[in-house]
Amino acid sequence: MSERPAQSQSYPGRTRDMTPRPKDEMRDYTGSGLLDGRRALITGGDSGIGRAVAVAFAKEGADVAITYLSEDDDARHTADLVAATGRRCVTFGGDLAEERHAREIVRHTVRDLGGLDVLVLHHGTQTPVGDVREVDDAQLRRTFEVNVYAVFWTIQEALDHLGPGSSVVVTGSINGLRGNKTLIDYSASKAAVMALTASLAQNLMEREIRVNCVAPGPVWTPLIPATFDAERVEGFGEQAPMGRPADPDEIAPSYVFFAANRTSSYYTGQTLVPAGGEIHPG
Repeated sequence: MSERPAQSQSYPGRTRDMTPRPKDEMRDYTGSGLLDGRRALITGGDSGIGRAVAVAFAKEGADVAITYLSEDDDARHTADLVAATGRRCVTFGGDLAEERHAREIVRHTVRDLGGLDVLVLHHGTQTPVGDVREVDDAQLRRTFEVNVYAVFWTIQEALDHLGPGSSVVVTGSINGLRGNKTLIDYSASKAAVMALTASLAQNLMEREIRVNCVAPGPVWTPLIPATFDAERVEGFGEQAPMGRPADPDEIAPSYVFFAANRTSSYYTGQTLVPAGGEIHPG
């Protein structure tokens, strides 16, 4: 029997309704001051990978702001986890497909945390289809507004505040590298932001702002039962060479690596692919 039984829930999904609960609280992670005094904004930081990144950053000494769509309970829990480390956490709910909100979260982060040093663009949406003709205009626009447009808007706004030594980390996907027969518009959107990563790395190099990408394989997060049908959720991730999906806790250290100058000062325009043994060029 699969460790992840058939299950589904309404979009955008909530951690408490998942079986089993993902490991996303970085409980066995010990920081070493890699991000002391840094201020980080993490979009999609309420649950899953975003939550794990927020807690890891806090344990490394950063104050964090997180954004979320409507998952108030998950966002509050993440804020509590960050507060337990002794660091500050502010939360901003709203739809990043709205340009006003995407730009506002940057200004509010700077207002509340006193500046911005690390920007993690992790939010995203996906809708599987069986036939490309099912991707109507509304779905296509929604996917690209959330996954691509909002990334542009947020980065554009953040550049007024990011200085030399700052870091931007974009969440791509292994599907942006090799495609996916049912996540067609999603894969295209992730390929777009991964190309954006490489372009921005070149464009911002003279400003000493590094831009890198983490492109995970299958990860057990609320987005999975919220967007796949119950039968597809059963056995999710077992196609990976390791035979299972990752937990968010296993992915978050990649973001710490790219955020911290001590570990990645000579990295920009690069992609890490934590994919359980599936080999693709980064």
